[in-house]
Order: sequence, then structure tokens, then C-alpha cells
Amino acid sequence: MLHRPIEERLQTAVAAVLPDADLSQVLVRPCPDPRFGDYQANSLMGLAKARKLNPRKLADEVVAKLDLAGLGATVEIAGAGFLNFRVSAPTVAAHLLEALAGRHLFLAPAARPKTIVVDFSSPNVAKPMHIGHIRSTILGDALARVFRLLGHRVVTDNHLGDWGTAFGKLLVGWKRHLHAEALERDPIAEMERLYQLVNEASKADPSVLETARHELVKLQSGDEENLAIWRKMTALSQVQFDAIYGRLGVKFDFTLGESFYNPKLKSIVSDLKNIGVARESEGAVAVFFEEPELKDHPAIIQKSDGAANYATTDLATLVYRLERWNPDEIVYVTDDRQQLHFKQFFAIFRRWKPDVAVKLSHVWFGKILGDDGKPFRTRDGGVVRLSDLLDEAEERALAIVQEKNPEMPDAQRREIARVIGLGSVKYADLLPNRQSDYIFSWDKMLALTGNTAPYLLYAYTRICGIFRRVSDEGGTFDAAGLAAGFQLKLAHAEELAVAKHLVRFGLVLDAVAEEHRPNYLCNYLYDLAGHMARFYEQCPVLTAPEPERLTRLILCHLAGEVLQKGLGLLGIETTERM
Repeated sequence: MLHRPIEERLQTAVAAVLPDADLSQVLVRPCPDPRFGDYQANSLMGLAKARKLNPRKLADEVVAKLDLAGLGATVEIAGAGFLNFRVSAPTVAAHLLEALAGRHLFLAPAARPKTIVVDFSSPNVAKPMHIGHIRSTILGDALARVFRLLGHRVVTDNHLGDWGTAFGKLLVGWKRHLHAEALERDPIAEMERLYQLVNEASKADPSVLETARHELVKLQSGDEENLAIWRKMTALSQVQFDAIYGRLGVKFDFTLGESFYNPKLKSIVSDLKNIGVARESEGAVAVFFEEPELKDHPAIIQKSDGAANYATTDLATLVYRLERWNPDEIVYVTDDRQQLHFKQFFAIFRRWKPDVAVKLSHVWFGKILGDDGKPFRTRDGGVVRLSDLLDEAEERALAIVQEKNPEMPDAQRREIARVIGLGSVKYADLLPNRQSDYIFSWDKMLALTGNTAPYLLYAYTRICGIFRRVSDEGGTFDAAGLAAGFQLKLAHAEELAVAKHLVRFGLVLDAVAEEHRPNYLCNYLYDLAGHMARFYEQCPVLTAPEPERLTRLILCHLAGEVLQKGLGLLGIETTERM
């Protein structure tokens, strides 16, 4: 938050010198090297280049107009036109006391709140959720949490795969090969078996495939028997989804599957044809593109047999969302294999509805790999079920907790293991650049050292331990009371380093929201834990004389709040003991 008034004053100064400048590009961000300042602005160089001006001279003119009075900040010009800002220790201290009083936690609501729809997870009915679903689920949930904290209206929608060609085969399997006891025992496994059985049979016998197509047509035409079976499959699948989402702490505002939009598809195809966006081609209806990257990739919106395609359903979904929620932005969280699809889909929509100003964002991510560099699988080469993965995470974490705390009650050990295990899986997934593949490693993600969830959870429990000792010694820590009357002075370099890192929390969250990259928050929290480790080495807390002791307790308290809040935004619970 400290950067915002500086940024506003800088934009005013730039406007005074360059009235035509795009002020949305004049931003203040953390200085990469704290030796040169706390914050930095480098936009003047781009503005100068576009106007063929000397960037250093432009920087001089802007600084001459820059009024930082009352902000407790100074500015220096560096290099070819960088502006480096330093914030005084008393200004930082005052900001900490505001946070201590509960006025903020180093962040401010968005100046212009938006309505944002987040489309994520999207598993398929009648199939087990597997490791391939975890990135979309965890990433989408983290983004939704950050958007909400920043004051945006967020609508989360789980767009289930509950309609399409697979259900023809499932219906054949259900009618011919269903084992009632197996369905009762493990419905997802039984439905998966039925699909695989019919899928293999259809490859060998064309008549089986034709029967599956016939059953699908009956379903899509409203046949009561097939609809009843389909509803049963959906209900059984939802039990599985609810169990896994419950473990992950993931909630959705809406779960509207593909079937919800089926009645709207024919009118969309007709509309696209009527306005010339789509045309018939070899019995199908397709959209052809002029954009170089799409020119060789037409998008089919209706197959030759009359069935719709993914693009058609996505267009219907988008129209519904616009009518229902009037969003400013829709975020689609899927894997990298769908990049072409979303480029096509967005391009079709822009041609179809050119006056609609909604921002469409495809937040894509890379793959989870095994040690061999290939997609992560079970030892026998099968797909890793998500429920099995979460079970193993908790069991591995339990073994570590038991080793470290053999005297701890079993129920407490298991609860701590649950938090550590699930948190480790989530953190390992959110830590890399989302567009990169990453290698899944139990040893790395559960390590107590390095940039891992256990390391950050330990950093939080260490702070909790400090305040337990305060309580055990008969002391109290009244945050609100201290904020009202304590004169906070940040005298030691490590105190100031922790404090300055804390006040950047909101700036990091802004970047996460703008660029859809939770890894920024992961790295911020890891750096905060590192600052705290150095702080403990240089600044004894409980044994320090007053007023240093209270100053350091305040820093610990606020660091604990930021760690807990930051981990919570990543969907990771905290525990006071490990």
C-alpha cells in the first residue's frame, strides 16, 4: 500500500510533463535490489523512447514536478532514467501500527472492483478425478481467493464434462455389462470399467460404435430411460467430486455442466451462419480465420452428423455468463493443450459479438512430470487417481510427524499430517511458473528446508511458539492496545528489512491478480520466512529489553498474520504446532 500514493503522485507529475501519456503504464514496483531503494519506476524510459526524447532529461523534468510531501519518501534518478524511491523508517513504522490496529493487512481493495468469473477444475462425469485435474483446481481456487480478498466480485463455475460422445458408450455398457454390486462398492471404478470395455469393443466391432451413437442420440433427444441413467451417473460422480473438493477446501458458486447449455447450441450455430461468421464445409459448419496463427486451423462448430463441438458449447456458456453475471473478465484455467482451442474460441466470439468489452483470459499451465521427464503415472503406467495422491500425501506427512513427535497424541499427529500433506501438494503445484512443466517429487515437496510448504508452515509455528512462551510466562500481547499508544521504532537493520517486506504484501497480490501467477505469492512468503530467520539471528525477541521486545513481538505478530493469510490464499491451512 505504501507504493500507491507514490504511484499516484508520479502519474500526476508525468501528466504535467506529458499530457498525452498513458498513465496506466506508469507504475511503481518493488526495487529489484534493496541497496538502490524500496520501490522503482522504469516507465519513463519507454515513454521517452516512443517520443524520441532523452530519457534522463525526461526523468529530470518529471522529478521536478513530483511532489512527495507528506509521504515520507525520497526519489533518486538512476541509470538511463530509473526512478528509485526510498521510504523512511518512521513511515514504515506508522504503516505497521495501522496494520496492528486492524485497519488493513498491508493491502487495499481494488480502486475499481470488477466482476470476475473463474472457470476451473472441470472434471468429467463417470470418470475418476486424476492428477491432471489438480493444477486447474488448485490454481483456479488460489486466483479466486486472491480476487476476492482484493475486493472483486468473484463467481466460480465448475464446467463439468457431462455431455458428449463418451455417454453413448457408457449407456451401452450400463445396459449390457453393469455389475450392480461393483457399482455400489466403487461407482467410479465401475463406470470407468464400462467405458473402457465398450470403447475397446467399438474399435473391433463397428456395430458397437453405431449402437453407442444411437444411444447418444436418444439421450440428446430426451429419451427418459437414457436420461434416468445419465442422471444416476452424474449423481454418483458428484459424490466423488464433493469428497475431493471437500478435502482440498475448494468450493464453487455454480456447477453448470455442458448439458446445461445443450438447448442453446442450435441457435448459436444458426446465428453464426446468418451473420457470415460460420459457413458449411463438407457437411459440417465451420469458422475459418484470417489471423496468421489460425489460418490453417478452422474451427468446427457443428459436425456433419449435426452434433455440436466444444467451441459451440463454450460460446453458449460465455453468452450465458454475460447475461447472468455481466462480468468484466472471465478466466479459464486449463492445461496447455487447449491453447489453440481458446484462441479459436476467443476469435470467434470477438467476430460474433464485437461490441462486448469483456476480457477473456486463458490461464494455461504445463504438465506434471515424473522423474523420467514423462507425464507422472503410477508404477504400472496407469493414471494417478487424485484421491490416491492425497491419501499418500497425508500418509507420508504422518510418517514425518510421527518421527519428529512420537509423544504427540495420534489424533493431533494425523491432523497436522493432513495439513502438511495437502499443503505440500498444493504448494509444489503453485510454486513453479504455471506455464512450465514440473517434476513431481515427494522428497522435495515434503522437505522441511527450501521453498516448500513444510518450511513455511514451520515458520508460522515458530511464531506461534513465541507467543505461547509469552502466555506461559504470564504475559499478554494486546495488538489493539499497542497500536493505540506504542511508539514503534525500527532501529535494527533486520527489523526494518522485515517491516519493509511486510508492507509489500498487497503489491504482490496485485501482481498475482494482474498476471494470474500465484507463484509470485509463493516466492514472497518464502522470502518473508527467510527474513524472519535472519531477524531471529540478529534480534532476540523475548530476552530483549523494552521497548525493543515489544517492537519485535509486533513484527512477529504481523509476520504471522501475513504468513497465515498468504498461505490461506494458496488454499493451505496452517497449524500452530508441527
